[in-house]
Amino acid sequence: MHTENQNKLDDVGIGLISGILAYTFWGFFPIYFKLTQDANPVEILSHRIAWSVPFALIIIAMRKQWNELSTAFKSPKLLATLFFSAIALSINWGVFIYAVQNDQIFQASLGYFINPLMYILIGVLFFKEKLTKFQNFSVLLAFIGVFILTLYGGVFPYISIVLAVSFSIYGVIRKQADIGSIPGLIIETAILFIPAILFLVWLGSSSGLTFGNTPKMSFLLILAGPLTVLPLWAFTLAAKKLKLSTLGMLQYIGPTGQFILAVYYGESFTSAYAICFSLIWIGIILYSYDSYLNYSKK
Repeated sequence: MHTENQNKLDDVGIGLISGILAYTFWGFFPIYFKLTQDANPVEILSHRIAWSVPFALIIIAMRKQWNELSTAFKSPKLLATLFFSAIALSINWGVFIYAVQNDQIFQASLGYFINPLMYILIGVLFFKEKLTKFQNFSVLLAFIGVFILTLYGGVFPYISIVLAVSFSIYGVIRKQADIGSIPGLIIETAILFIPAILFLVWLGSSSGLTFGNTPKMSFLLILAGPLTVLPLWAFTLAAKKLKLSTLGMLQYIGPTGQFILAVYYGESFTSAYAICFSLIWIGIILYSYDSYLNYSKK
């Protein structure tokens, strides 16, 4: 009995460390895109797609998931599902890179803070889910925050909205796909691989390619592969070993890290942004409390 409890504690510890590492990495990912800002966002996106494939295959080999991968390629329905998730993922990645390169990290952070509330909205609109009073109020606060930012701050947070919507749609689509995170990522990036390579070839022919200009830049662009795959691997480990409620709380590490970086890079944090973030943070607290209440009843 003691050994069984100890094993459970060890699993939770491994899961917690893995989750914190994954979300911390995603929170400070803008540093990488600042380092590669000499390249345009679409080139970075293309390299991220292209180099993710071989590094993800290494993980597949280590985890011996070849059967899951080959089975997936034989399912037209699953491939169609992953095609649409790949489109949503590429939009999310591309807009995030654009946001960082154009000093809009506050908007990126806001988008990922909004994301859990966007899941609630999608549940109502597309799955006819009913909201609790806390969820209703959380979504209302988010809308008020965006309205204040737009009206008084003169900034419609289109980057935040696109990031939140694209990632929520990605999450909903992937939930329908019966496949692991890493095999799924391989297929998604494989679907986008040819368009990405064609773009890089075209960019090279027009002398706009930064890859190959310097050894440092080439190394950084290749690094996009492992920097995409490794935190996802850590996340899948955390998802297997932690309760959903714990994982749900850890997800706020990411946008918090982005928020800190936005301050570090000297982005303008207006009073409208302060009000907007405050309202959304209150909404998140209510949402988390509601999730805790629902989980404790089970």
